[in-house]
Amino acid sequence: MAVNQESLVTTVAIITRRLREGKTYDDFRRAWYHTTGFGVERKDTEGSGNRMYSMINIFDPREVVVIGFSTTTPGQLEAALDIDVKVRGENPPGEVIGPAIGRKFCALVSEDDFSASGEIPWQPASIRGEETDMAAFRASLATLQALFAAAAQKRDAINAARIGCREPGSG
Repeated sequence: MAVNQESLVTTVAIITRRLREGKTYDDFRRAWYHTTGFGVERKDTEGSGNRMYSMINIFDPREVVVIGFSTTTPGQLEAALDIDVKVRGENPPGEVIGPAIGRKFCALVSEDDFSASGEIPWQPASIRGEETDMAAFRASLATLQALFAAAAQKRDAINAARIGCREPGSG
């Protein structure tokens, strides 16, 4: 996988938020739901897209975990992050969730199917049936780090302006 505008990379965002006392998942969903799409579904590159999975912690029903999978080119990812920063800055869910947020941004290195019963032979890392080029993967991490860091700076600037610099990174 060469790092250029044409290559697809799958990134995974894992976000955890805690509902405020008396708030429900439905309250969270109404505040969090993206009514503006990221514009990556098959946009210019077949196979690109964005899907998010929302979960509630079994042992702490006030904790909401959202896992987002985006398969994009670096250019599509940058545009999607700009949309997310803008929409979240205009629609902060702070009345529903507490200020603390857990964020993990990852790059998919392999997808494995362990559904079969019985012995499964070892296989090298692969995505969509194509073996992962680990050297190219490591090289792509710098590009992804720069894109997510730039989005975080924009988000923090919006939050600081909105809340008077109360808690950078809380939005």
